[in-house]
This record gives sequence, C-alpha cells and structure tokens, in this order.
Amino acid sequence: MIRAFTIRLIGTGLLVLLSSMSAAFTPEPPESELESKARYNDPLPTTVLVRVVAHRSLVLGHEVGGARVTMTDVATGQLLASGLQQGEPGDQTQIMRTPHLMDEPVYSSRPAAAFSATLELTRPTLVEITAEGPLAYPQALQRASTTVLLIPGHDLTNDGIVLHLYGYLVQVEHPKPGEPLIAKEDVMLRASVRTLSGALVRPHSDWDSRKMHIYAELLIGDRIVERLQMFYAGEKSRFEAPFFVPLSKDAPDGITLRVVAADVATGNFGVSSAQFPVLSERLRPKKN
Repeated sequence: MIRAFTIRLIGTGLLVLLSSMSAAFTPEPPESELESKARYNDPLPTTVLVRVVAHRSLVLGHEVGGARVTMTDVATGQLLASGLQQGEPGDQTQIMRTPHLMDEPVYSSRPAAAFSATLELTRPTLVEITAEGPLAYPQALQRASTTVLLIPGHDLTNDGIVLHLYGYLVQVEHPKPGEPLIAKEDVMLRASVRTLSGALVRPHSDWDSRKMHIYAELLIGDRIVERLQMFYAGEKSRFEAPFFVPLSKDAPDGITLRVVAADVATGNFGVSSAQFPVLSERLRPKKN
C-alpha cells in the first residue's frame, strides 16, 4: 500500500513538473499578431454605393440633373458624406426587360449613375441615407430615405443601396406659361410626360401611356370649370387636348391649366400647372 501511494505521488509530481515546463516554454505571439490586436480600434475604410432610381424606370442621370445624396450617423446626427449622383440612366433592356435572380445585379451590369463614398468607421454604425431629385426639375422634386447598418470594412457595392423616387415629370409646353390668351379662342394644350429619369412615356413602350390617366383641368381661381382628356400627339412624350378660353369677364384674374399624369398600378403621379391672363376677344389681332 505504501508502495502504491509512493508511485501516485511520484506521478503527480511529474505531471506538475511537465506542466510548469510547458508553461515556461510557451512561445511569445508573433509581432504581426500583436500589431493586429493593437489596431482593432483603428477606423476601417468602408465604401458605400448608392443608386437613386425612378420607380419602375431607369437611374436618375445627368439628363434630369441627377440626385443629391446624404449619409448621416443616426446616433450622433453627424453628416458622414454628401454629394451628387451623375452619369448615365443605365441600360433600358437590362433594367426593364431582362429577368433577374435575386442576387443578380440590375443597375450595375452596365454603366449607370451612382454616388459612392468611403467612410472611416470604428464600430457598427446605423446610417440614414437620403436622396432627392431630379435636381433639374425642382417642381417635380421627390425625396426618399432609408436606414442601413454599416459594418467597418464591409463594403456595399455592385447595385449598392437602391432608393426609389416616385413620380412623373410633367411640363406644359403650349401655350407658353404666362402667355396671354384671347377669350373664346380655340387653343391646343400640349404637355410632355416622362418618368423621373427622363424616359419617354408613350403608347406601347416600357412606360405605356395607355395604362395611365393623363388629363388636364381648366381652373378659374381655385375652381375647376372643365376637365380635358389628353391624347398622345404622335411624337416623343407629348400629349394634347383642345379647349376654349373663357370670357375675360368670367376670368378677370386669368386661368390656370393643370396637367395630371396618374398611374395607380405603379404609384407614380405627376402634375404641372401654368397660369395665363385672358384678354377680351376685341383685342384679337386683325387678319390682313
């Protein structure tokens, strides 16, 4: 029994000795590992790409003035980046007509406008990204925003963060806004309708006017006195409707023409208004 106890004691001593020797000879971590740990709290460059697109249409590019993009730290309110999206509207066939799997790029497979910023992040950061455009058409300006959690060193590229702006660009082209109209005269109202990216709205196109409601309203003061159905004029994205100018005594402060484009299927709506003074028919220029 004494012999067995002695053997166990010797074994325990050997284990303790070996353990201490192993600890004594544990190698120091390499300098590269120590340096890496020391830089855990250094900011990491993180690239974020943003694309501002017209809903159910193309990217807002230079043709419509592009879009303004801002990135803000939600927790602190600090402005992290801001700038303009400029470039091409993208490939219409690729964006509008080509089927895509969920992980396939839609806007980045061909050159298309985008805004890119590289942020120096030290921690996961919740960022609010805001876009507004088209900048060349203030009367049609729309705004959209979203919040995105960014992780230091993890870039968001390819299509990036896509923000959709809803609406149409509607412009009264004839008569020219502010042009005096003669009472009782038959006038042809003409207006253009495009998507916010500048794409043409017309029958049998990717943006089919037959599926939209495009009409005009004639107002005296704030009262609608007539509604006009507008029809495609056969060129580009122009629509027209004839109307009679009311008597000057009925519209002493002139009239307003308001053109509306509405597509309830996509949620895109647009409007444009123009005012016109009305002159008495006695002031009509005499024909030679």
